[in-house]
Amino acid sequence: MPDYPLQLDRHLFYFINHDLSNAFFDVLMPVLRNPYTWIPLYIFVFIFCLWRYKKQGLIIIVLLALTFAVADRGSAGLGKSFFKRLRPCNDPALATTIISRVPCGTGYSFPSAHASNHFAIAVFLSVIFYKRYKWVLPVLLLWAAAISFAQVYVGVHYPIDVTTGAIYGTLVGLLFGWILWKYWPKFKV
Repeated sequence: MPDYPLQLDRHLFYFINHDLSNAFFDVLMPVLRNPYTWIPLYIFVFIFCLWRYKKQGLIIIVLLALTFAVADRGSAGLGKSFFKRLRPCNDPALATTIISRVPCGTGYSFPSAHASNHFAIAVFLSVIFYKRYKWVLPVLLLWAAAISFAQVYVGVHYPIDVTTGAIYGTLVGLLFGWILWKYWPKFKV
């Protein structure tokens, strides 16, 4: 990648990691990115789909699981092993300046699997439920964006990592939403 976008990415990272630093975010952001926070929400979605939509709910859950699998495999499996970008918290150029709010981890940074996975899920569920529940779209996108922002704030991803992950996840969510409507045109929620 050319030097200018990388420098801009580092400056934006520094702004989020340092300049936006405050006691409230120091507590909230590590909680937002923790699976114990968002797994209950996704369990609720599974239960709601099965309870409310029965057989159609099972189709939603299967496609949701496939959406997650493709997003995760593409970002965490293929993308990270191909690009091999160090996490900011492991980058020697930032080692003395970064504020690490969670353990760094050993994996690579680009693209963010958290961003890919949460945006894929948010977009897929929005495609399915938007006609019936208009509030779903902004709430789920805000949820995915907050988790993505938290990745940068705590020091484990650069802004380009989460932006790319969000774009990839959005495309995956749209793809599986399209698959649902293409192959089950009478599907109703």
